[in-house]
Amino acid sequence: MFKLPPLPYKFDALEPYIDTLTMEIHYTKHHAAYINNLNTALEGYANLQTKSLIDLVTYLDDVPEAIRTTVRNNAGGTYNHDLFWKMMTPKSTKKPLDNVSKEITSAFGSFEAFQDLFNAAAKSRFGSGWAWLCVDNKDKLVIISTANQDSPLTSSLKPVLGLDVWEHAYYLKYQNRRPDYITAWWNVVDWEFVEQLYKER
Repeated sequence: MFKLPPLPYKFDALEPYIDTLTMEIHYTKHHAAYINNLNTALEGYANLQTKSLIDLVTYLDDVPEAIRTTVRNNAGGTYNHDLFWKMMTPKSTKKPLDNVSKEITSAFGSFEAFQDLFNAAAKSRFGSGWAWLCVDNKDKLVIISTANQDSPLTSSLKPVLGLDVWEHAYYLKYQNRRPDYITAWWNVVDWEFVEQLYKER
């Protein structure tokens, strides 16, 4: 059975960029709900209960059709949020490190140009979803957005940075001002974790 992992910082750690109440609700209600719904969906499927989140999300075609949509949404939501909390820190370096910095410059021209493209992907995602920086199967960095709780893994992409743009991630503080939330979020990106994910690709 999947369990809610410990949050790597306190609920108020990312203030003023992400407010305490949003963090608490996002983590204890939304993330927890994805895990509970996933565990419920997998009841009676012993062969699936032993699989990792990555395998469930990557190989959705192996999941019985009767529960595939539920698993897609909730395994995706669980995996995405497991990463999301780790991708943020109250001690952000504000800029990418070492390998990621070099690859961002190579792929997009500059860090600022990368930010503009990433911001555009986050702002233009209609409804709920995510913006991602990923490594593709040619070992190149690409920016994509996904709907709902879909994961880049289902498109054979390795996510190294992701931003949740569901309204529950920002509405209490930013209301309908998603661009303001996106701008603020850059202040809490954990580039050390992004570097780690890139090295593990």
